[in-house]
Amino acid sequence: MENSIGQLPTMDTDYDQYAAFLSLLNMNVTYDPNYVVSHDVKVCNKSKVNNFGSAFNPIFYYVNFLLSYLGNGLVLYIIYKYEKLNTVTNIFLLNLVLSNILFATSLPFWATYHQSEWIFGNVLCKMVSSAYFIGFYSSILFLTLMTFDRYLAVVHAVAAAKSRRRSYAFISSIVVWCISVIASMKELVFQNVWESPFNGLVCEETGYAEATMAFWRLVTYYQQLLLFFLLPLLMVIYCYICITVRILSTRMKEKCRAIKLIFIIIFTFFICWTPYNIVILLLAINSPSPEVNCADSDKLDYALFVTQNIAYLYCCISPVFYTFLGKKFQSYFKRMLAKRIPCLRRHISLSSQSTRTTSQKTPHSDYEY
Repeated sequence: MENSIGQLPTMDTDYDQYAAFLSLLNMNVTYDPNYVVSHDVKVCNKSKVNNFGSAFNPIFYYVNFLLSYLGNGLVLYIIYKYEKLNTVTNIFLLNLVLSNILFATSLPFWATYHQSEWIFGNVLCKMVSSAYFIGFYSSILFLTLMTFDRYLAVVHAVAAAKSRRRSYAFISSIVVWCISVIASMKELVFQNVWESPFNGLVCEETGYAEATMAFWRLVTYYQQLLLFFLLPLLMVIYCYICITVRILSTRMKEKCRAIKLIFIIIFTFFICWTPYNIVILLLAINSPSPEVNCADSDKLDYALFVTQNIAYLYCCISPVFYTFLGKKFQSYFKRMLAKRIPCLRRHISLSSQSTRTTSQKTPHSDYEY
């Protein structure tokens, strides 16, 4: 039960909060005029939302972390064992794996933070926040870049043969990393550790005028929505529609299978990313408004917890999703299993041989469906 001011608390946790509140009243506080507002500010009680986040988020963060390291580590091992970085596809794939590993590395820090408080210091607060968004943004852009490169290789095979060289892959990868770093600079600047009387040490945006931080939060919302969702989504849809048309015009034996896999890629991308970005858009719309409806605000917070973890899950498993749809990586995986599990060797070798004979005449082996 909530306590009103002046009412004695009845539980230990309430007593601690009440004592902290009284200590704040007795403090001599100096005010920064940048933080002073001329209108009443409605503050919503976020204890239920925070409790939900502290129980829900760590589970998903640890699951995403494990899946990311297992899946991306497997792809990284196969690239190292069976492939070389002499193709555009493998260069992009390696960068995608590295961006996902960078993103996943930050997740245990956030899981620990949601369970208690920020115990890692101010430097790691900035570094982990930046790594989180750099990995997240670069993963989306590399997925889009791989889709565009697949479009060039299939739809414009002859014209792209001269331009799709390693220099093109290296320059494109550097551009993606630069865009991701620039888009994440806000976290490096604004994120700081401070001690909250109710939540202990927190790693949040602080140290600047509220108007400044509110402006950059809006920039981040629209940046996420436009640059890291709508643009990639439109490019993915356009590229795969063109690839589908191209496949339908060829004599490819497994035409139906290829079209089904393309549909699965587009559908999964849309389902995983759209709910999260709708919530981001609603947050951006409601952010400038001084009138806060606490019930609606809580609903958005709950929705953000759920949808962002679905989006993050796709981000973590995307290399496996993209690579193991192709027969070449499936063949590598079977060879790896045959070495590790002797009893499967005969069956895997026969199926691999059958796969090789049916796909010998298929063009664009890097993008084989």
